[in-house]
Amino acid sequence: MNTEIDLVRPLQSRLLRLRSWRDRPFALIRELGPGLVTGAADDDPSGIATYSQGGAAFGMGLLWTLVLTYPLMSAVQLVSAHIGRVTGQGLGRCMRNALWRPVVLVLVALLFVANTINVGADLAAMGATTQLVVGGYAHLYTLGFALLSLVLQVLVPYRRYARILKWMTLSLFAYVALLFTLHLVWRDIALGLFVPHLSGHDAVVTVVAIFGTTISPYLFFWQSAQEVEEVTDHLDAHALLEDESAAPKEFARMRFDTWAGMGLSNIVAIAIMIGTGATLHLAGITTIGTAADAARALQPIAGRFASLLFCFGIVGTGLLAVPVLAGSAAYAIAEAEGWESSLGRRFSEARGFYTVIACATLLGVAIDWSPLDPMRALFWSAVINGVVAVPLMVALMAVACSRRVMGVFRATGWLATGGWAAAAMMGVAVVLMFAG
Repeated sequence: MNTEIDLVRPLQSRLLRLRSWRDRPFALIRELGPGLVTGAADDDPSGIATYSQGGAAFGMGLLWTLVLTYPLMSAVQLVSAHIGRVTGQGLGRCMRNALWRPVVLVLVALLFVANTINVGADLAAMGATTQLVVGGYAHLYTLGFALLSLVLQVLVPYRRYARILKWMTLSLFAYVALLFTLHLVWRDIALGLFVPHLSGHDAVVTVVAIFGTTISPYLFFWQSAQEVEEVTDHLDAHALLEDESAAPKEFARMRFDTWAGMGLSNIVAIAIMIGTGATLHLAGITTIGTAADAARALQPIAGRFASLLFCFGIVGTGLLAVPVLAGSAAYAIAEAEGWESSLGRRFSEARGFYTVIACATLLGVAIDWSPLDPMRALFWSAVINGVVAVPLMVALMAVACSRRVMGVFRATGWLATGGWAAAAMMGVAVVLMFAG
């Protein structure tokens, strides 16, 4: 009998190990959450336009910016996630607890202005690309997308429809596929990735835009708030200040989630810049003025369907990002004022929160009527985000390093170093832009 048991046990153990290896990919996918959504939202229409403009204007010359931003943006987003998960409170509320109130109000106002401009630029681009494909009146499409976004945010939990929208954003991977159809000079790509180079003031402005669209202020507030939502949505979950034993597991989850989400975001960004550099730049198109210009980069792989594919990418990322932009502004203001703030609440339970979302969205529509072309508006909204990010990143790191707010979990070591380095890098880029 003992011999039979001795023979069966190793077989059972082996079967369990095989099953664990088979299930591991699904277990890892289940670990993806706020970081993945934040990464997907980071490749919003503003990001697509900025990377496209960078590739068209400078070819492979600015690829190094995306290598530089990956570890820094991951550190900043991980700091934001830590604040939400450790304290059980959003970044706006933590800033109110750690900083002088007038400073917090100024920072929140800057975020609201930057987000409103970004929302308007995204909506305008969505309208322009839809007009490119189906014709008609772009302003009407823009208004329709704005109203659709509002209705979805008020009536449908964001996570539910975000799962559907993420499939639309997969069209962005057409830029990755595009790389396999082009004749690429890998030496130029390697030099662009690993040898920093700036050629004039326009390049500096573009770098600020790239930094601003990859390390965007609205994403700080969003990821922090989503970690809070993770706590409130699960009855057995608690802020880490209340349940320190859960810290190792939660920190590991946040690291994997954030690095994976930011990594996917950067892969798409690098592919867009290489793709536009190898098509538009070589064709002498160095300024992207319209949606048609940006869609032209996809012609080698999509042919006459390039505009349709580009439209799916812009509309998909726009519908995913606009709620994040408007929602992060609402989280920041509501948390700073002590209002109820959650996309999981009904309108009647969080009137102030949803009012901010409506204001940010509808004020953004007004930008669609400005004389600035939608694609240029996307680029300049990224530049504005880069400028606004500097004081907000300083405030973010002040909160993360505060023992009074974070207790034993205050940011130290590589996390603190990475966060402060990102703030310093952004500050230097903005100073160089204004000095030039």
